[in-house]
Amino acid sequence: MPFRVGLTGTVAAGKSTVAGKLAERGATVIDADELAREIVRPGAPAYAHIRETFGRKVIGPDGTIDRSALREAAFADERARERLEEISHAGIRELRARRIGEAAAAGVRVIVEEIPLLFEVGLEDDYDMIVVVDAPREVREARALDSRGWTAEEFAAIDAAQLAASEKRRRADRVLENGGDPGELDTAARGLWREILRAAGGSGS
Repeated sequence: MPFRVGLTGTVAAGKSTVAGKLAERGATVIDADELAREIVRPGAPAYAHIRETFGRKVIGPDGTIDRSALREAAFADERARERLEEISHAGIRELRARRIGEAAAAGVRVIVEEIPLLFEVGLEDDYDMIVVVDAPREVREARALDSRGWTAEEFAAIDAAQLAASEKRRRADRVLENGGDPGELDTAARGLWREILRAAGGSGS
């Protein structure tokens, strides 16, 4: 079986950036957000469940799920958020298992699974190594507002709904700091890759 790395972190800390750097070095990356987009495409089971639960207000003009409207609807009500998580997690689990099986059959050596809610949904025992990417809250908020177009209120609600940064860091096997220096992050990612290869039974640069 491939060596499995669970990559998680705080909101807008830069998990995808780290995943990209590991992919460049040879890791096969499975992105939970991409799986989440796939399971809500028109015709997929989760699409019908979401439309039934949240109504037309979360459906865009082109008939696809409006993720911004869905996020707003879900985080406006605790029960609605829980229902969305129930719908999403079931579909993602099934698709993730399929992708892992395909990678294993292809002889992939290292799988990095980028999962924002890894701890929150109880997946930490699934991995050989857990990596948390973190950054100061003010840095993360600025990134979310600038690159994702969120409001400060949206960022605060999503950040508060996740496990505290201190607890994520405590549970991690490795923590990568991403305060904004690309050179430092690249160096950290390079060191992480060497550590992953050693743990997986090989060596590399």
